Amino acid sequence: MSPAVYALHACALALLLAGLRELLFGFEENRCSMTYMFEHPEYRRIQLPRHVAHQYPAYGLYLYGEGMYAQETRGLKLTGAPVLFLPGNAGSYKQARSLGSVALRKAENMEGGVHMNVFTINFNEELVALYGGSLLRQTQFLHESIRVILRLYKNCPDPPSSVVLVGHSMGGVVARALFTLPRFNPRLVTLILTQASPHLAPVISLDPHILEFYSSVRQRWSTASEDLQNVSVLSVGGGYRDYQVRSGLATLSCPANDHNKLSVVVTAVPRTWVSTDHLSIVWCKELVLATVRAFFDLIEPETQQFTGDVKKRMSVLNHHFIRHPVLLPGDQPVTPVSFTGTPETWSEVNTLRLFYSPPKEATVQYFFFALSSRRKAYTHFYCRSSSMEMSSWIFGCTQMNGSICAQAVDLSWRAELLPVYKVLTLSLDELSAVSHLVIDASNPSESQYIVECEWQREKSLTMPVPVPHILSFGLTASDVTINSSGLLHSIQLQHFHQVYQAFKITVMCHCKTTKDRMLNIYRMKVPWFREDSFHTAGFPSVTEISAMLHMARSDNTSSAILQLHTAPNCQYKVSVRTSFPKVLGQILRFCGPVLPVYMAVVLLLALKRQLSVVLHTGRSVAMRESIAKGLQPHKLELPVLLFHLLLRQAWFQEGWSTLGLPSVDSLPLSPVEDLLQHEAVPGQDWPHLISLSLCILGATVAFWGSTVLSMSVHVMSFILAPLHRPSVSRHCATFSPPAQFLLIISLVVLGGVTCGALSITASYLFHLYRVLRLQMTEMSLSHMLNLVPQKTQQNTENGYSSAEAQNKPKESNGSPFLSEAALHDVRDDLQLHLSVSTLLTLPLMLSAPSLIYWSRNLRYSVHLVPDPWWPHTVPLIIASVLLINCTTLTLSHSTANYPTHSLGLPHH
Repeated sequence: MSPAVYALHACALALLLAGLRELLFGFEENRCSMTYMFEHPEYRRIQLPRHVAHQYPAYGLYLYGEGMYAQETRGLKLTGAPVLFLPGNAGSYKQARSLGSVALRKAENMEGGVHMNVFTINFNEELVALYGGSLLRQTQFLHESIRVILRLYKNCPDPPSSVVLVGHSMGGVVARALFTLPRFNPRLVTLILTQASPHLAPVISLDPHILEFYSSVRQRWSTASEDLQNVSVLSVGGGYRDYQVRSGLATLSCPANDHNKLSVVVTAVPRTWVSTDHLSIVWCKELVLATVRAFFDLIEPETQQFTGDVKKRMSVLNHHFIRHPVLLPGDQPVTPVSFTGTPETWSEVNTLRLFYSPPKEATVQYFFFALSSRRKAYTHFYCRSSSMEMSSWIFGCTQMNGSICAQAVDLSWRAELLPVYKVLTLSLDELSAVSHLVIDASNPSESQYIVECEWQREKSLTMPVPVPHILSFGLTASDVTINSSGLLHSIQLQHFHQVYQAFKITVMCHCKTTKDRMLNIYRMKVPWFREDSFHTAGFPSVTEISAMLHMARSDNTSSAILQLHTAPNCQYKVSVRTSFPKVLGQILRFCGPVLPVYMAVVLLLALKRQLSVVLHTGRSVAMRESIAKGLQPHKLELPVLLFHLLLRQAWFQEGWSTLGLPSVDSLPLSPVEDLLQHEAVPGQDWPHLISLSLCILGATVAFWGSTVLSMSVHVMSFILAPLHRPSVSRHCATFSPPAQFLLIISLVVLGGVTCGALSITASYLFHLYRVLRLQMTEMSLSHMLNLVPQKTQQNTENGYSSAEAQNKPKESNGSPFLSEAALHDVRDDLQLHLSVSTLLTLPLMLSAPSLIYWSRNLRYSVHLVPDPWWPHTVPLIIASVLLINCTTLTLSHSTANYPTHSLGLPHH
């Protein structure tokens, strides 16, 4: 094999590793604060009805407690508001301790004894993201658990009628699946909060049960039924630190007119503003505090239970997770508002900008701006304050009495909380009934803060900047310089709306003076999805921002926006460059789960190439060489594109379903199909290459994977060789036909009685043993031939022609003569079986989750039900056992009477 082939696959491997590095480590450090337990946590097991415990022996229901609270709830006489935590894939029920502990600390400061009872379910840490057979069982047990929880409150004066569900990862999907059960009462659950849950589609589909489960959930929640519209659902994605469940999958697919369903990325959650990985989203203190605050705001003081008012639920959720106006949730602004004070405390602002820092003593101060003289020249009014007190601070005056506003409306609820200060942008067109704007800059608490306000023009607010081409590799940049005379600037990143795009944005800030300035805030705003991210910077500073998207904009009508909350009289230089490593990371983030499919196709093409060589020459070639020469992307891309086009036709879909063929994934399998649906952007035609890139990456993984397998076999055979008798026969570790038949029957029965994945593993091990023995034979023959005199080898080889070498006589002990021809035969068989073992490794890896699930539940049941690999694996088992006896000689003889052009790749 030429060095160029190695160089090509080495380069592709380097790109793959660069993408993996960006995917796994190319993000900010974990800025989450840890939640701590102040007392020893206890998990009290709730006794279940006998039939429930018998039907679900591996599951359990627990009540979380600490210290005195744990002692008080020993008798399970509960009066709090019930919250049930659902762990996710391989998750522990003890993950509820962060939510439970913070809720207990919060309850200590609440009046009237308002508190929550946090329950948690033990799902036996099942791998439900990889094995879908237990998803329905978990859903049914959840239903039974809710009924048990509500029965615990039968002696409570105001018993709850519903339970709030908090689901992590697949636990959130199970929570929504409750509503697919035929006997479930939708009134039992009115609020679901999910954390890093893949609602849109499974992360990876390894069995049909996962697809069926998702299909039923999607179909149920896509209907605009009244019972579902009364259920509030909030889905929180983890951001880029979560490489297991990308935040785009956390989107809720619900009818457009259903406003009770919210999706948000944790980086955009007010007072959180951090990215979390898949596990830290459960214990991240900033997010846990937001969750607990929202839950306590939802509890009615009169009943001490969660409110049934849908409008109040959504108002509280929007306040804590979407837009925080720095006002208490549910507080309605007093209208009209009247002011007290003397004319000395009122000051009119006639300049374009206000900067005010109150003195350290308590003062009363009001500023007012006249709108009549500004409406023609300006379109917006921008104001920000570093005072985080929960109070009203900006008003629209409707009646002026001299220099004092006599009557006004409160506009503070339009403000938004940012990491350092609160901001408010008002459109003057919406203030037709207002004559003046009033800023309450009073300082009753003697605290230090800054208020800055200014008039703005809409045209000067936004500057369009085209982003560099994705194939510019960071060599070119789009630069813009802002000589700031204002407080807010927006840069529209034109043509930045696809998930495969990734940029590194550098913002350099330089100011002449740094005294009495609030920090800069750089906000990456995505208009079509709540995935905003924030960065703070001082003076001077150089800030690097990684610009990527969790969700693409399909209609190309808008782009991402970089919003700069700046300081006046400063200079800002913004540079936008393509980050090619992050582009690779985005490709793996969104398309990585389909890499095994490309690997399987490449291996099948390589095996076809190898069989063709055997038929033509009687010899075999290495798997690496077959992969290098058999890689033909056009044989893959064109059929896939044609298949997707056919799937658009109703008659083809009906015929596909009629034949009982497996359903196609709900998400597009190829970027080419997505490109056919939408208009392409000039200069951004790179999606055409994504599928080709995945094909090359799949071939690279197969190439180096076969290399690693070959090296591993060589090492294992060297270790195991002393335990075996030396052999020089190419038929070592083979079976007689009766033994082969008995082995097939045994493996089939084993899979039917226990687990199909177990029989796959057993058949793979038998075939791997055949490869190991061939490797040992090759080592023995090479060693023996090195010891035999050269003259003896020549006499032995000259005694047979090349045709006779395949049918040469054997010694009485059944071993062939020592010759170079015999060594070549063993090496050919070894290469052939190494190729087959590489191909069989894929079903072995894909069936591993089922095998792990079966082994962990072996004490409850010997038989895996349902088994996604049975009886579909019977042909695979038969083929793998029959291939154990296969040699290049038998292959060439069995197909000698058939034309080689009739052999092709099997269709799937």
